[in-house]
Amino acid sequence: MPAGVPMSTYLKMLTASLLAMCAGAEVVHRYYRPELTIPEIPPKPGELKTELLGLKGKHKPQVSQQEELK
Repeated sequence: MPAGVPMSTYLKMLTASLLAMCAGAEVVHRYYRPELTIPEIPPKPGELKTELLGLKGKHKPQVSQQEELK
């Protein structure tokens, strides 16, 4: 096995690492409690926090310098 570690020690460390990773994920999941529900009615435009309301209707497409030279 890697670095001259016996197979039994390697498997113990692998199992301990996997259990610690799963336990940590469970703790974080319970602490933050994500909302996993999907709304039946989609939100109206402007209700989402991810929309950039300041750019709505004011944005024009950018033209690259190569296209301007043609």
